[in-house]
Amino acid sequence: MDSVQWNIPVSVGDHTPLTSSTATKREAKTYLQRYNPQKVVERKHRIPKTSVGVNLGSLYLPIRSVDESPIFSHSPAQSAFSDASAGPLHVALVKLKSPQSVDAPTLDGVGHTLSQLSRLGLNCIVVMDYSSNGEEGTPPTSFKVNQQVDRIVAAIDRHGRPGARRLDNVVETISFSQESAASIQVRGATRVTNRKLLLAPVRRGIIPVIAPITFKPESQVLSRSSADEIILALTQDLAGLQSAPSHDEEPEKLAKEVAGIPSNDLAHGTHVFINLEQEYVGIRKGLLDPAPSDGEPKVLEASTTNLSGAFTATNPISRVWNTDFPPTSSASAETSAQVVVTSLESHARNLDLLRNVLGLLPPTSSGIITTPREAANSHSVGLTPSHAPGVGTRRRRNPLIHNLLTDKPVFSSSLPSRPLYSAQDESAATPTTFVKRGMPVTILPDPHLHPWKPPTNSSPSIKLSDPRVDMARLIHLIEDSFDRKLDIPRYFSRISERIAGVIICGNYEGGAILTWEAPFPGCSPQQMVPYLDKFAVLKRSQGAGGVADIVFKAMVGDCFPNGVCWRSRRGNPVNKWYFERSKGTWKMPNSNWTMFWTTDAVEAGDDRGVFADYSKVCRDVTPSWADKKAIED
Repeated sequence: MDSVQWNIPVSVGDHTPLTSSTATKREAKTYLQRYNPQKVVERKHRIPKTSVGVNLGSLYLPIRSVDESPIFSHSPAQSAFSDASAGPLHVALVKLKSPQSVDAPTLDGVGHTLSQLSRLGLNCIVVMDYSSNGEEGTPPTSFKVNQQVDRIVAAIDRHGRPGARRLDNVVETISFSQESAASIQVRGATRVTNRKLLLAPVRRGIIPVIAPITFKPESQVLSRSSADEIILALTQDLAGLQSAPSHDEEPEKLAKEVAGIPSNDLAHGTHVFINLEQEYVGIRKGLLDPAPSDGEPKVLEASTTNLSGAFTATNPISRVWNTDFPPTSSASAETSAQVVVTSLESHARNLDLLRNVLGLLPPTSSGIITTPREAANSHSVGLTPSHAPGVGTRRRRNPLIHNLLTDKPVFSSSLPSRPLYSAQDESAATPTTFVKRGMPVTILPDPHLHPWKPPTNSSPSIKLSDPRVDMARLIHLIEDSFDRKLDIPRYFSRISERIAGVIICGNYEGGAILTWEAPFPGCSPQQMVPYLDKFAVLKRSQGAGGVADIVFKAMVGDCFPNGVCWRSRRGNPVNKWYFERSKGTWKMPNSNWTMFWTTDAVEAGDDRGVFADYSKVCRDVTPSWADKKAIED
C-alpha cells in the first residue's frame, strides 16, 4: 500500500496548510476529487493566518502502526472515478446534544472541529438538542434554549470567519404524519418550510445552528420539538423527498447522538464498525435486553464506562454527529443503575435514528459516533494509550477529520482484540463507532442454526450447486479478485465433499469459501483442519467500504471462532493485511507459501499437534488456476 503526504491550502494564493495527513494515494485522490476544498473555501473574507488557519501541527504526522495499516487489495491502488462536472454542495447535518452540560473548553474544541470541517469542504448544519439527561424539572424556556444556541455560535465564531449564525423559522410541525418510504420510519410531521433561508448561509460557508423549536401553523405558536424529527426533516429535504432538489445540492453528511454503541468486547469498549444490514437487529436486541439467562448484564461494563457524550458524522452522503453527557459523579448508586438503563435505551434510539437517516440516503452514506472529547481534540498532539488493538500509544486523532479524509474508522474493525489495558481503565475504551447502511451477509450454512462441523455420512458438506449460491457470480468474484482464471472443473473436483461453508457479502462484492482438509489419509472428522480456501473481494471494492473486514469478521466470529488457517504466496500484497489479523504466521521452508492462523496456542515449529496439521495441509493443497503459471511454490 503506497502512502502519500499531502497538503491542502486554505485558499488560492494562501499556502497555510489546511491539513497534513498521511493517507493512501487512493484516499487522497478520492477526497480531493469529491470535496475539492480549494473551490469550496474561496470566500469574500480571507482567513487570518495567525489565528484561524487549520494548522494541525504534528497531529497527522506519519504513524506507522496506524497510518500504514494495510488494505485488502490484490493490485496497486488505482484512481477513483472522477466526475468532471461541477461539484455539488456537500452538506453535513450535525446534532449536538445537551450543550448546557459541555464545559467551555470542550465546546470551543467542537467549534474548532466544525470550522475545520467547513474548510475541508464539508458544509455543516447544526441542530441543537437541549436534553435534560433524565433530570426532573420544568422544561427549559425558549430563552435558555436560544442561550445555548448562541454558545454554539460563539464557539464556532471564535475560529474565524465566515463563522456561524442562529437560524430561526426554517422548520414547522404540522398536524398530520406520513412516512417518506415504506421501509424508513419517519416520526412526527416536521418539515422544512424555507429552504432558501436554510441553504443561503451554507453556500457562503456560514454554519447555521438551529434550535429544537418549530412553528405550528394551525395554532400560530412556537413550540419545543424533537431534534431527531428536525434531523429527519432536514434529511428528507436535502435528499429531495419533500421537494425537488436543485442540480448543485447533494445531502452529504448527517448527525446523531450518544457515545459509541457499547460492545461486549472489552478490548474495544464499543463497536468499532456496524454494518446495519447485517448487525442492526442483533445489536439493538442486545441493547434493549442486555441480561442473558444467568441474569448478568452483557453490556453493563461498556455502558457504565465514561463513554457518554457523542458527536457523530456521516460520510460521504450523510454524517451523524452527536453529543451525550454523563450524570454527575455525586449520583447515588440507585440513580446510577437507572442511568445505565436509560443509557442503553438512548444507544438503541441512536441506532434507530442512524438506521432511519442512512436509509433515506444512498448506500455510500456512513456515520461516526464518538465523544465530545474526541470531537474536540483537533489540536491535541500528546501521546495517549491507543484504542487500536496491538498498538501501545499513538497521537490522538480527531476521528471526524480522519474519517472525512479517508472514509474509514481510525482503525479496522477486523483486527483481533488484544487488550493493552485493564478493564478498569475506562479512559482507554474506544469511544468511536463507525456506521454504514452496509450490505447483507449470507453464510451457508447458517452457523447459528447449524454450527460448522466436519462432514460425515449422516451430515454431508454443502455443495456449490446449492440453489442459494449463484455460481456464475461466485466464479466472477474469485477471478476478478485474483485477476486469474480459475480451472473450474479441477477446482470443484478438489473441494467437492469437503466444503465447510460459503460467505457471501452483499451482491457478491466479497466472499470466502472455507473447507475441511485432511492432514493425512484416513484421519477422523475430529482431526480435519478448518481451512480458508478462497478469500475474494471485487477490485472495485478493495480498500474501501469495509467489505474485506465484513467477510473476515464473519469468518472468525461466526463460522470458525476457534480458529482457521490459510496460506498465501510470499509476494502477495495482501499478506500485511493478513498478518495484522492472524494470531500466528510462518514462512514455510522450501516453498513460496506463508501460512497464517487465528487459532490460540499454536506454536510454530511444533512437529506434532495442530501446527503440524496446519503446515501439512497448507503445503499439500494443489492450486487450481487455469493459467498454470510456472511459479515454484
